Amino acid sequence: MSSGDQHYYFGSGDHVTMHGGSGNIGIDKRVTPAHQLPEAVQEALRELLALLQEMRGQVPRISAEALDDSLPALRPEADVQPQERHRALLAVAGIAATIGALGVPIVEAINKVLELMGAK
Repeated sequence: MSSGDQHYYFGSGDHVTMHGGSGNIGIDKRVTPAHQLPEAVQEALRELLALLQEMRGQVPRISAEALDDSLPALRPEADVQPQERHRALLAVAGIAATIGALGVPIVEAINKVLELMGAK
């Protein structure tokens, strides 16, 4: 070990080795806040969720379970990657498209969300 090398060990967490220099700051552990959706997208998602609650009782049990799997990613407050939310929207659109006239408002609501998110 050359002169000026310093080793720091912080319990069961981080291990830091600094090789000389001056003005070393150390570890920057910033926590990145969850991505905040624009208010228009949040409102469109709330409208979609209300429609989905109505539709859920009108579809076969297996389709209702698939809807349930998608719902967490569609909540406005959900901290999910845009790709995950997009996949959930497409999954729900597929279910809505198979139930005829009852699904039309849901497909329209999904198209609105996708447009607001810039994915359409």
